[in-house]
Amino acid sequence: MNAPVDRTGESVAPPTPRTPAEALTVLAHYHRAEIARMAGWRDRIDRTTNWAITVVAAMLSVSLSTPTAHHGVLLFAMLLVMLLLTIEARRYRFFDVYRARVRRLERHYYAQWLAPRPDPDPDWSHALGEDLRRPCFLISKRQAFSRRLRRNYGWLFLILLLAWILKITSSKLQPGAGQAEFVQSTRDVLENAALGPFAGWTVISAVCLFYAALLVAALWRYRTQGELAYGDVHV
Repeated sequence: MNAPVDRTGESVAPPTPRTPAEALTVLAHYHRAEIARMAGWRDRIDRTTNWAITVVAAMLSVSLSTPTAHHGVLLFAMLLVMLLLTIEARRYRFFDVYRARVRRLERHYYAQWLAPRPDPDPDWSHALGEDLRRPCFLISKRQAFSRRLRRNYGWLFLILLLAWILKITSSKLQPGAGQAEFVQSTRDVLENAALGPFAGWTVISAVCLFYAALLVAALWRYRTQGELAYGDVHV
């Protein structure tokens, strides 16, 4: 949209609220707009999580339903869930920007109106204005990845790991299943874990390293700041 111009063709500043009533109207519309943007990104986050749950459910049903299904299906599911987690972490960073704006307005204006108390940040409106001029991410990619992993995806990865362990240690889930419930030796486990040209111990080592990295990412604690410093209610 082009800037307003006067009769001489010169650019003029857009009109600003001149009365408290006009200011309240602008504030209410702005609050509603930011909530809509925040809700849009929240919906994108939920969709990615739903895709991940669908992938896990589908891969589990394929892998554990018949002995002829290869355990590589579960390894492929781990990679797909990892991809979805990476996408969701990116979406979460955008969501956090708009959530922070909404919460800043609610904490410093609406909360002060409902329950007045000394405001620890009297320059909150200036900070909000600067954020509108030059928006930037408030958390890093690693923080977003770690937070979404702790919230939802850690459980999905755990389910896939348990299913994979069951797949390679259960005799009845292998081709030519016998009467035994579980394999009888470590050699059988290594044979069941083999994947194409990769030996079983190589595959098991790779899975252990992958989950060790996920565990470190999930347990790594960042210094709480922004809205995350106000409790664990947020997404």
